[in-house]
Amino acid sequence: MQAWIVLGAAGLLEIVWAIGLKYAQGFSKPVPSAVTIAAMVVSMWLLAQAARELPIGTAYAVWTGIGAVGAALFGIMLFQESANFVRIGCIALIVLGIAGLKLSTPA
Repeated sequence: MQAWIVLGAAGLLEIVWAIGLKYAQGFSKPVPSAVTIAAMVVSMWLLAQAARELPIGTAYAVWTGIGAVGAALFGIMLFQESANFVRIGCIALIVLGIAGLKLSTPA
């Protein structure tokens, strides 16, 4: 269970750095760039810690899935990205995939 919590934290930090990339504007803004790079490093480190107990394929897929869903949702909320039916449906499929991986993986 601990590994899943660590993996969840890694995924949340992946959202931070993905959104941070937009605010860093090609790493031309110092503060958003520093936050983005710090979130990248900590997120990757947490993923590595979770992968000590979880299968790497599962850990990586869940990590990227959390990041993808979070980045897409924050993109909709913060940057007025499209929220059409197909896009929301695809985000929901990613969430279902993450849940399926969690349910099918012991630990």
